[in-house]
Amino acid sequence: MLKKRRITTKAALQALVLFVLAFALTKVAVAPVVASNTQSAEAALQAPLANISAPEVGKIVAQEDDTAARLAKFEANLDTVWMLIAAFLVFFMQAGFALLEAGFVSVKHVVNIMMKNLFDFAAASIMFGAVGFGIMFGAGNAFFGTEWFFLSGIPETYPGLTVPTYAFFFFQLVFAGTAATIASGAMGGRTEFRGYLLYSLIVSAIIYPVVGHWIWGGGWLSTLDAPFTDFAGSTVVHSTGAWIGLMGAIFLGPRLGRFGKDAKPMAGHNMTAATLGVFILWFGWFGFNPGSQLNADGAALGLITVTTNAAAAAGAAAGLFINWIVVGKPQLPATLNGALAGLVAITAPCAFVTPTEAVIIGAIGGVIMFVGTRLLERFQIDDAVGAVPVHGFAGVWGTLAVGIFGAEFGLLHGGGAAQLVTQVIGVLAVGAFVMISSAIMFAIIKATVGLRVPAEGEVMGLDAYEHGMVSYPEYVLGDPTAIAPTNGKAASKVAPAPAAGD
Repeated sequence: MLKKRRITTKAALQALVLFVLAFALTKVAVAPVVASNTQSAEAALQAPLANISAPEVGKIVAQEDDTAARLAKFEANLDTVWMLIAAFLVFFMQAGFALLEAGFVSVKHVVNIMMKNLFDFAAASIMFGAVGFGIMFGAGNAFFGTEWFFLSGIPETYPGLTVPTYAFFFFQLVFAGTAATIASGAMGGRTEFRGYLLYSLIVSAIIYPVVGHWIWGGGWLSTLDAPFTDFAGSTVVHSTGAWIGLMGAIFLGPRLGRFGKDAKPMAGHNMTAATLGVFILWFGWFGFNPGSQLNADGAALGLITVTTNAAAAAGAAAGLFINWIVVGKPQLPATLNGALAGLVAITAPCAFVTPTEAVIIGAIGGVIMFVGTRLLERFQIDDAVGAVPVHGFAGVWGTLAVGIFGAEFGLLHGGGAAQLVTQVIGVLAVGAFVMISSAIMFAIIKATVGLRVPAEGEVMGLDAYEHGMVSYPEYVLGDPTAIAPTNGKAASKVAPAPAAGD
């Protein structure tokens, strides 16, 4: 056994020596060849294209062009998909507005407010496509565009972007629908449906697009030395809708019993629906603001999403606590509208501020909403859902916040007062134009098809009086079978039961 082990060990040592010698000889023999090959490869890489045949050069260039084209197409498709997803989120905000407004009005007006919200988007889809998009984005002059009516002659890709013009149009369409819907809440509970239809058509076709052209379509506000800046529409969308609603509320007058010696509270009938509506709106705002980036830039989308959410939370907290301090109770309506005010306020500066600044902007928006609500009540202007303080007053604040907090150009970031001055000019110009044009519109509607329902219809409820149906028959009418289509006339002489929110 010992002998066998010695033989095995000796053999192993011999094999090891032979392996080492073989490896050394291999390295010596191969090294010059490898070095030669490496030098040849480096020389080939360093050689000018002139030393490569023309067909080979053409093949390389074609491959590079094909790769660049594929990357560009991928980028364009990614931008388009993101823009359309954002547009779908903004469209879903119509459901949020419908639930919010329905929850804030009486049980006897719910069908009416739902129909108005539905028709707002239907009207926008037709009128903005036929006229509004061309006025807003078509080439023309400093005040309105004069091309692309009925979407004729539009380029395949929208100028300056990577997305198809059809995709850009749809994204802008859902914004137009939002602007028209804002006013319906302020005018809730007493507006003639025929007059409202006409209002919705005019807003989508003319008033909103003209404001949009001034700011987003190359109009005069966008060409000032310090261009007016409204990233996602605190002024273009929200304040525009609010000023229309304000004029509508003034022309209509307050709901019966809202003010005066016999005034009574007119709280919303369904806070569950209103709360769900606010959650939907909050969710939809993640398309509203990040979608306004108009491309899929990840860094920008991340910042905008965070600032949007932070402002909403701060606005909700501010609305809650200021109402708690003043009223003595933590109440839901002020909290809901506080969140919306924070969202409206951050809409203009969301891409230019830090999350901490977004909290400040949103909180101030919530306070402004509360103070603005009390101010309207003092002047006996009846805004059924608080649309004017939320979208108008908070929208003005958010627009001015661009000139105060905007990175690099804001007053607090060393940019001087130039941007803030421009923001003030834009706020005043848009407010004046919208209120004057809205006053003319409502005066014409009032003198022709009618703007406010008769007292009989308001007492009965717009649902039964205008539409011949109700959402809550057990609470509104003693005999629901008596309801029939009315065409503006009372459907029944059945006395209505007391309705929440009257």
